[in-house]
Amino acid sequence: MSWIRENTLNWLQLLAVKILKSGCVPKHVAFIMDGNRRYANRNGVKKIDGHSKGFDKLTETLQWCLELGIPEVTVYAFSIENFKRSEEEVNCLMDLARQKFQNLLDEREKLMEHGVCIRVIGNLSITPKDVQKLMAEAMLLTKDNNRAFLNVAFSYTSRDEITHAVKDVVKGVERADILAEDISENLISECLYTNHSPEPDLLIRTSGEIRFSDFLLWQTTSSCIYFTKVLWPEFSVWDLLAAVFYYQRCHLDMEAVKQTSQSLYVRNNNNRLVSFVNELQKDRESMLKKMSLGLAHS
Repeated sequence: MSWIRENTLNWLQLLAVKILKSGCVPKHVAFIMDGNRRYANRNGVKKIDGHSKGFDKLTETLQWCLELGIPEVTVYAFSIENFKRSEEEVNCLMDLARQKFQNLLDEREKLMEHGVCIRVIGNLSITPKDVQKLMAEAMLLTKDNNRAFLNVAFSYTSRDEITHAVKDVVKGVERADILAEDISENLISECLYTNHSPEPDLLIRTSGEIRFSDFLLWQTTSSCIYFTKVLWPEFSVWDLLAAVFYYQRCHLDMEAVKQTSQSLYVRNNNNRLVSFVNELQKDRESMLKKMSLGLAHS
């Protein structure tokens, strides 16, 4: 299944999209794609088939988001906690990741033509080395694209992300690159895996579960949260449109909150901090290059 799909909406769905686009459309939507295993159980198929259906739904949803004018999407693909599942299921999920990221690289011309930037956010050091390599190649290939952004949270939890950000800040102080008094919420935000992205406007979780499962806890303090009972493989364009409509109803209240928080957030303009953050990003890109060559340690 291709990561880049053609428009499949009928005239009624296109009309609904056009109507919603006359209002405020979120610029960044995050998805907790829950319900793949329950879908498999309900339909009497293997768990991996449920996960595969979930990927197919992701590609379809990405196209719907583009039709709506949503340029950035972040998806929770694999939690660090998922490593606690059975060895068989984890191995199958890693095989699926290998297959899908290889497919992505095979259709690089489409990615570049559509200007899609792929970012994998998470602790890649704990993923198999060949999976690291494929993900790093995809990120490096598309890093300069800027028309659409897909952030794939893989081997991710928010607690792990924040822990690594704090460790990077501590190292900076120990090396005297920054001072202890430089530490702030802003600096930690700059050190997160998501530092290139705006905070999500809308977070959608499927399957009826009403929890965050350690996903983007730092980034979603001002986000509109939408829970739906539909299982992820059964998520439809109507479900997405309902979530966006819910966001539009909440938008005025959310904007007031965001303007307050943004007034407190001023991007670092201290030369010392700018230099520290730039060096941190260079180190991360250098690690990606090593991963793409199969040189990074697992």
